[in-house]
Amino acid sequence: MHFVWHDIQHGLFHFDSGILYTAKQLFTRPGHAIREFIEGKRVRYFKPVSFVVILATLYGLLYHNYHLSSVYEVNIAGEGEVKDVVEKINEWIGAHYSWATLLTLPFYTTGSFLAFKKQEYNFTEHLVLNTFLAGQRIILHIVAFPLVYHYTGSPSFETARGILGFLDFILLGWGYIQFFNKLPKIKAILLTVLSFFIFILTVLTASILTTMIIIKIVART
Repeated sequence: MHFVWHDIQHGLFHFDSGILYTAKQLFTRPGHAIREFIEGKRVRYFKPVSFVVILATLYGLLYHNYHLSSVYEVNIAGEGEVKDVVEKINEWIGAHYSWATLLTLPFYTTGSFLAFKKQEYNFTEHLVLNTFLAGQRIILHIVAFPLVYHYTGSPSFETARGILGFLDFILLGWGYIQFFNKLPKIKAILLTVLSFFIFILTVLTASILTTMIIIKIVART
């Protein structure tokens, strides 16, 4: 029990290593810190997938306790199978936020890998980069949760979430610019925008295909 408690303390509460140290690095020098991790300096950093799962689980608990939608509402006119499928997908994302976050990582990774393909990082290294940056964004959402919850049900709710989405993009760009520090900043910014468009395109394509498959399955049953 002494060993287990020490391991929990070391991983979660120490400022010189673990989650708190990783979070601090991601909000002070994100790209440089992630590059260090990829280059082998990993002792002080929390493992990226575990980092995201723990944070996403915490955010998921907030979602369940306060019934705040973790995704943007999708308004579909009329009734029918498409509307039902979209509503079910939204419910699943809200109830399984950690899994939903992990599922977006290949799309973010595809975007950065294609946009920054000349920077000689492989797909796995891009995956590590985007996993850490996903954790960074979840921390922002956890910190901003009381403010977003305060505006729930008010006309300012969508504005608050829009600002939060914009900050997500700013953090993504900050991380990419620091990580790909051999590029001129203007070029890194343009490639960041390109990677985000690739991300949106691949997510939309996958969502449409998934929805069509689910509708066909439901129709057959």
